[in-house]
Amino acid sequence: MHQTQLLAMLQLDRNSSLPMFRQLYAAIKQAILNGSVEPGMQLPPTRDFCNLLDISRQTVLNAYAQLLAEGYLQGTVGRGTFVSDQLPPLSDRGRADSKLPEKLVDTASALRPLSQRGQRYAHVNGQMHFHQGGPRAFRVGMPGLDAFPFDVWGRLEARLWRRPSTQLGYGDPAGFRPLREMLAVYLKAARGVNCSPDQIIITSGSQQALFLLSSLLLDPGDAAWMESPGYRGASAPLQAAQARLCPVPVDAQGLSVQTGARLYPDAKLVYTTPSHQLPLGVTMSLQRRLELLAWAGTNKAWIIEDDYDSEYRYKGPTLASLQSLDKAGCVIYVGTLSKVLFPGLRLGYMVVPAALAEPIIQAKAVTDKHTAIGPQMVLADFISEGHFNRHIKRTRDVYAERRHVLLQELQQHMADQLECGPSDAGLDLAVHFLRKNSSAEDEQRIAHAGLQLGTELRPLSHYDFHALQTGQAAGHRPGLLLGFSSIPADEIRNGVATLAKIMRQHPY
Repeated sequence: MHQTQLLAMLQLDRNSSLPMFRQLYAAIKQAILNGSVEPGMQLPPTRDFCNLLDISRQTVLNAYAQLLAEGYLQGTVGRGTFVSDQLPPLSDRGRADSKLPEKLVDTASALRPLSQRGQRYAHVNGQMHFHQGGPRAFRVGMPGLDAFPFDVWGRLEARLWRRPSTQLGYGDPAGFRPLREMLAVYLKAARGVNCSPDQIIITSGSQQALFLLSSLLLDPGDAAWMESPGYRGASAPLQAAQARLCPVPVDAQGLSVQTGARLYPDAKLVYTTPSHQLPLGVTMSLQRRLELLAWAGTNKAWIIEDDYDSEYRYKGPTLASLQSLDKAGCVIYVGTLSKVLFPGLRLGYMVVPAALAEPIIQAKAVTDKHTAIGPQMVLADFISEGHFNRHIKRTRDVYAERRHVLLQELQQHMADQLECGPSDAGLDLAVHFLRKNSSAEDEQRIAHAGLQLGTELRPLSHYDFHALQTGQAAGHRPGLLLGFSSIPADEIRNGVATLAKIMRQHPY
């Protein structure tokens, strides 16, 4: 077939939202790349081409101009327009699939496979969950967006943009200095954290902090204790760093230090959530805290204290941090603002021993130069003007009310099926199946049934690292993790009614 005839058969969709000249450009480019139109071929004059395809001449002129600019065509005034004769041979260009639009061509099979490091990241990312859609019962780890003062935040943000600051250029990798100064004061007062602003590094959420620490503190093969059950978001960066994950059981006093020391005495790092263990909700006892600090100091191991939702304690005073007891400089305190403010803000921080500050700041600069300055500046104003403390007090009351409703509804409707775990802190509640021979399969079946009815029910086995590694459950009681903070009381009542219905229809 003559090549001019081939061009006349190019497919253009007149109902598409994509401009006609972009369609023509993509079609000609595709024909050149797959060899249908050969180097050196003269294209029809623009007037002839527009008649061939029944399109405007301006459409053809715009398409030709784009192709000339990208080097697919060449031409001079008076001689015409030609397919470039400088293109590599077809065998070197590869054949594109002429049936697919340019942006939908699947090139994955023609590329080299991921590196071993890339495969580790891709593998662990499959373990990472993210929320989809609006809040609903019983989404875990989610604050109540309906309780956040977006009007106040909006005013502060608008004020920032009305008076742009010279500080909105490239910033300190450690973070906005005034914000770090305020956090140092707040953490000392609220959590007993001993630090200076120079030890605080602002991160893009606690997940970035965990990534940086995993990469900098561990060599491939180094052992790291992980609470089991525990937070899978922490295991992902450790696995990507090629650490050897060592699941350590959790009991009523928290992480079992004796078990960890007996099974994995060579560990270089411990990850723990002592103030409110995820997912079981227990608080690490003082005896266990001192035991862990003594072991880490003797063995020169790092401890990552993830204090992810310690602001929300409903019985008694807020507990001091593990870091406040540290005399050996082995505790790295990691915090997030996702649970206090809103997850989309993507602000977190870590408090590191002074000797670690400079290398971690340099590593932070390599990964993203610095966390976005604008949100940090707004947050600094939010704290300095008193909105932060007021928001925590207000949401603590709101969440306490929602927690009370959940406990009340579970007691009233499901006391013969579920037993509640510790409920004096946090945004979530662990509930355990009362039947003795229940299993992880029962958790999964009930959670799947919940999704069919629009209810999120997170199985406790989701957090079981021992089961992930060995295929055998670590021995904790099966059950579910129920989030209560993100939804109002009526939705909690409806959610419990749905859960009760599911467990009647799917006996475990």
